[in-house]
Amino acid sequence: MKLIDTSSWIHALRHNGDEEKRRRVQELLRSGAAAWCDMVRVELWHGVRGLAERKMVEALETDVILLPTNEAVWEKAMELARRSRANGLTVPAGDLIVAGCAWEHGVEIEHHDAHLTALAKLCE
Repeated sequence: MKLIDTSSWIHALRHNGDEEKRRRVQELLRSGAAAWCDMVRVELWHGVRGLAERKMVEALETDVILLPTNEAVWEKAMELARRSRANGLTVPAGDLIVAGCAWEHGVEIEHHDAHLTALAKLCE
C-alpha cells in the first residue's frame, strides 16, 4: 500500500498529466494498494474544476483506502514540524500531515514533492 499525495493525483486525474506518474497511480489503483488521507482528500476537492473532475474524485471515494488521521498522526506531524525546523526546513503544514500519516501507518508516499522527499529522511 502507498499513500498517494496530491502531487501525484494531479497527474493521474488530468488527461495531460505526466504519463509515467499517471501509470504509477493507475497501477496502485488496479492492485488495490492506493491510499490517501483526509489532507489529500481536502486538497483534491479544493482543486476540482468542473463536473468531470468532480465525478472522478467522487469515484475515488469508494476505490481508495482511507488512512485515518488520528491523534497519533497529529503527533507525528508535530514531531516532523520540530525536526524540519531544527534542520532549517520550512515545510507546508499539509505536507507535514501527509508525511505524519504515512509515518504513523508505516506506508510509503507516492509523490512528486521536494518537501515530502526531505520529510521522509526525518521519519527515520
